[in-house]
Amino acid sequence: MAQNSHSASESPEASNRSFGAGTRRFRGLLAWIIFIALGALCWFAIDRVIVDRSPIVVGILHSQTGPMAVSEKSMIDAEILALEQINAAGGLLGRPVEWIIADGASDPETFAIQAEKLIRTDNVCVVFGCWTSASRKSVLPVFESNDHLLVYPMAYEGLEQSPNIVYIGAAPNQQITPAVSWCHSKLAARRYFLIGSDYIWPHCVNAIISDQLKGVGDELVGEFYIPFGSTDVDAAVRAIVAAKPDVVLSSVVGDSAIAFAQKLRAAGIRPEQIPVLTFALGENELSTMKRDDFTGNYAAWNYFQSIDRPENTAFVSAFKARYGKDRTISDVMNAAYSSVILWAQAVREAGRTAVSQVRYALHHQSLNAAEGIIAVDPETQHTWLPVSIGRIRQDGQFDIVWSSNTAVRPVPFPITRSREAWEQFVEDLHQQWGGKWAAPANMGGASGGVINAPASIKSSKKSDSSKGKGSSR
Repeated sequence: MAQNSHSASESPEASNRSFGAGTRRFRGLLAWIIFIALGALCWFAIDRVIVDRSPIVVGILHSQTGPMAVSEKSMIDAEILALEQINAAGGLLGRPVEWIIADGASDPETFAIQAEKLIRTDNVCVVFGCWTSASRKSVLPVFESNDHLLVYPMAYEGLEQSPNIVYIGAAPNQQITPAVSWCHSKLAARRYFLIGSDYIWPHCVNAIISDQLKGVGDELVGEFYIPFGSTDVDAAVRAIVAAKPDVVLSSVVGDSAIAFAQKLRAAGIRPEQIPVLTFALGENELSTMKRDDFTGNYAAWNYFQSIDRPENTAFVSAFKARYGKDRTISDVMNAAYSSVILWAQAVREAGRTAVSQVRYALHHQSLNAAEGIIAVDPETQHTWLPVSIGRIRQDGQFDIVWSSNTAVRPVPFPITRSREAWEQFVEDLHQQWGGKWAAPANMGGASGGVINAPASIKSSKKSDSSKGKGSSR
């Protein structure tokens, strides 16, 4: 009993000691919790100050109005799709991406003004934009003077290389010269008629083709230029009828291309007798035309919607899910989409959006794209691309009749002339047109003319071309 009584008398002290120890442990734990919470708050504050969480702002610069809108609006859709997919995956560098769309209005001078605004006022970190080489030539000084970055998603004539432009579309050896070789070998063409819109791209394209024809001994039987944006193409069609070529190679763009296809078919010129191979009409433009206007003719591009690849199926499905099941996809739309994806990859690699770092990182980018593996060439800032030729079907899609199958290295300056000679050729056109990148409408026949055609056709060109309705700057 005494022992029990002694143990009982110690219980209050033991309880007090136990309570005290528990209190100390609780206070210690509470202190740690407070310390950790304060540390987290400090880290959050530092993170908010040091780490930039503001949106990344990019510029989109294409024609939403004017004769080129028929082609360029769809490029905006493709670029927005890519940007939306990037945001859905968490953005870039932990930041959302926003975009500002500017309208070049199918006018080179407007493109330059809008490019300056995007860079200086809107503070974009990159611009995706332009279609025509006239618009690209006009914005080039803006990007160079601001040491900024244009990602150009369009096949073009080459004859240019700027550290401030990454060229995602085809160089001439990835579209123009393979098409001529194909016409020579597969169509057995020996007599060629060249037609284009009257601005820098078609003139350069036709100079490249002319050199190639001389090299293989083929004949250039006609060369004709339609004022930029004009739908008055009657004289051009008459010239083709008179020249009786084996094939017509067309670099007519925008609304002019649609009018040309209609008038050519109305004149009874069909692909069975005189096929046309275009460098400017794709699925998007064909969807706006009467199905029979251009069926059976050909186009040379790096991408066709009908390409049978899982990557293309996924791209087409995503685009249609976003914009509607009746929408079609063309080469330039695919290139516009790939431009954004390649840039985003470069931003992730650089870890920032600064132009110089992203431009350098772009040199290392490749992509398993819808058309195949593509990659930016670090030496030229042009892109390795596969090349294809398609025959236009009744449904506005293409049957692919030839493909390089693998990516072709870009050669911006064709080897038929030196780089200096090509640059001088471009500058001579620029000076001839009064410092513009398209021929003024009042130059009439002097800017284009018809080679090796009857005198009646030559003399009619000036009077007909002066009727052009569209912008010609």
